[in-house]
Amino acid sequence: MIMPQMTPRPDNAALEPLQLSGSSIPRINRHFRLQWEEAQQAYVLLYPEGMVTLNGSAGEIMACCDGAMNVAGMIDLLEQRFPEAGALGDDIREFLGEAYAQRWIQFD
Repeated sequence: MIMPQMTPRPDNAALEPLQLSGSSIPRINRHFRLQWEEAQQAYVLLYPEGMVTLNGSAGEIMACCDGAMNVAGMIDLLEQRFPEAGALGDDIREFLGEAYAQRWIQFD
């Protein structure tokens, strides 16, 4: 999976270690807003200092980070939506770890 270019974190507070499981529920950090950018034909993350343009895979994963769907549900949904991609669990978990490290997402 190709990761989008990472951006500075909105704050410098220490992160809790990520304990990711199938029942973990990610949501977009309140300092960011995910939206579809028609001009770029891509999802973007907006934050006070700028914008991150997400690649297709990252955008699809971030679109599932709604604070309601758990990681297992995301994997199932995306594997059904993109059957030609095969097993996606490892890639999705890896991306979620990166998104968490960048503070794009939080877990409830």
